[in-house]
Amino acid sequence: MTRQVETLNEGNTKGGRIEYVAYSRLVRSPLNVRRKPPTGIEPLAETIAAKGILQNLVVHEIKGRSKLPKLGVCAGQRREAALDLLFAQGRITKDEPVPVLIVSEGEAVAASLIENREREDMHIADECVAFRLLTEEGKSVAHIAALFKVPEMVVRRALKIANLAPVLLDLLRDDRLDYEQAKVLALADDHATQERVWNNAPNAWQRRPSELRAALTKAELDASENPLAKFVGLDAYEAAGGYVMRDLFSDDQNAGYIADADLLHRLATDRLIEVSQTVQSEGWSWVETRTRGDANELIRYGRVHSTTRKLKKDEKAELAALVAQRDAAHMKLNAYYDEDGEEDEARHDRLNTAVDVATHAVDQYAERFEMFAPEDMQRAGAFVYLDDDGFVTIERGLIRPEDRAAAIGDDAMPVTATGQSSKPAHVTPLHSEKLCRRLTAHRTAAIQAELARHPNVALAVLMSRMIPVVFDEHYERQYPEHAIEVDLRTSRGALVKHADDMADSVAWKEIEAERAKWMRMLPARADALLPWLLDQGSDIQSNLFAFCVAATVDGIDGSDRAHAVNSLADVLSVDLSYYWKPTRASYFDHVSKSRIADVLREHISPQAAAEVQGMKKDAAAAAAEVRMAESGWLPEVLANRAVPEFRSYAWADDDGEADDEAHYAGDDPDDMTGEDRHEAGDDEGLAEAA
Repeated sequence: MTRQVETLNEGNTKGGRIEYVAYSRLVRSPLNVRRKPPTGIEPLAETIAAKGILQNLVVHEIKGRSKLPKLGVCAGQRREAALDLLFAQGRITKDEPVPVLIVSEGEAVAASLIENREREDMHIADECVAFRLLTEEGKSVAHIAALFKVPEMVVRRALKIANLAPVLLDLLRDDRLDYEQAKVLALADDHATQERVWNNAPNAWQRRPSELRAALTKAELDASENPLAKFVGLDAYEAAGGYVMRDLFSDDQNAGYIADADLLHRLATDRLIEVSQTVQSEGWSWVETRTRGDANELIRYGRVHSTTRKLKKDEKAELAALVAQRDAAHMKLNAYYDEDGEEDEARHDRLNTAVDVATHAVDQYAERFEMFAPEDMQRAGAFVYLDDDGFVTIERGLIRPEDRAAAIGDDAMPVTATGQSSKPAHVTPLHSEKLCRRLTAHRTAAIQAELARHPNVALAVLMSRMIPVVFDEHYERQYPEHAIEVDLRTSRGALVKHADDMADSVAWKEIEAERAKWMRMLPARADALLPWLLDQGSDIQSNLFAFCVAATVDGIDGSDRAHAVNSLADVLSVDLSYYWKPTRASYFDHVSKSRIADVLREHISPQAAAEVQGMKKDAAAAAAEVRMAESGWLPEVLANRAVPEFRSYAWADDDGEADDEAHYAGDDPDDMTGEDRHEAGDDEGLAEAA
């Protein structure tokens, strides 16, 4: 059963002919050059079942005893496998007609190689237009996605590209417009805007995706970053009649640009007013609402005293579950920081957002157990505002500036050295915890190298740790932060652990050279150390002492904050730009491309920043190293020379004077003694949550 087709395949060898043959005659050819098992058979089978075989197979006759010879498939192995699957499923019979191009056995290998090597994939522009044509035929997005076994989002993105102006689609086909540029231009729905933005960018740097995006969205608000948009939500904004310029090529559910800022602000204000009315019903004298918190404004307000009630059993369990979720989110983020390879900004943002959400949930739940006296609530109030992540923040127990004079004489009014809110506004860190530890490891090594040269400073540093222990009654209840470990743990291993480029640093080479020198001089047995030391001169003793003290300095920290090690850096006048250089290995490989551009923009030029925007991450990091390596620039973590503030908390007496028995209260509950926690009314469950 054969049926010859007059129209031959383009490029057929002489004498070849296309015929329809029964499926049962097809077998795998031993001359097929593709040995790797085919993939994607199921979606191909579905396509064949729906549309039939649109491209013939290439076969040759296989000699045998049968009157009707079998046909070996030398090109079209995936189509043959798809037919096998349909036959096994009972969806075709053995008599199913299959179009084939019959070639001689001598031409079979060449035909197989030609089809596999010379095949040209469909251009992305034509593929997107083809999807659009299917929708114009009445096919739904879901139908197209099921037909080609792809997610619906893939089809929607293709349709977005197909909506480009015809002139831009032609540029895309001719490779004069790349896919990344097309994705950005597709943000605009009307062809006139697309063409205007493209034509208004005559220079190559202006046609980089970032520049095109900026030109398209300069009047809109980025919904993925704007706190009001996060708070209101795109669904609520659109339901109120707002327009969103959607970015279908981002996995962020809030990807898009808000066109009506006034509507967004009105919706956010209405929701905040509802929240403030609920807070007002708690019994406060006043409640004020802000769409954004202002730390400078809150500093001027006083606070009334609050207590924390004891949690019930079910409340402890619920709080523990929230804390477990928060800790799990932190672990996932830390695991990401520990991974090697190029930074995934989208994944980092998702993990960071999950941490923010989980932390906010714990904070909100803990606030439920804060109690205020009714008489205090009658003279105090609350602020309701949004933080930078779009979360509602409620500051309760505030005393207005004009009312603070009357409240000073109240025993329940805490007096702080800073006068700042006990709950600072959330700020997303500029550098990750992993990068902070990397940078502060280099800071520590530099200070160790300098301290080893100054025995007198090393002696003073060690004595400043010993004296409060020896004279504990004189320094009772004072716990300042220190930069050295008094139990004689060196930080050598930690430096290498947190900075894999440490071995190449100036400080490390100097420290290790000094270490090798002392190891050659020291006795082999520990019990011989004391006699050996007593035999040495004061210069040997003092220099060795300085090196040992320096080795205990530990300034490694996972955040950019005030640190006690900075006091040593100031005393020693350490120039960190001598010890640390901004290179790919030390910095640029560990931050996003946008951060690289920000650094270049601020310290080199806007043109330098624009140049890296269109580069891949590796190329951008390499370019930044060339520009910045000898600039003397330091990232904020290393430029920060702040030291921890020695704060004290006390109760005001009737004359408004603070109690003399002031004591230090650090940011970490672990810095307080058990007695301190008890006096602070720190409930056990909430302390664990913190």
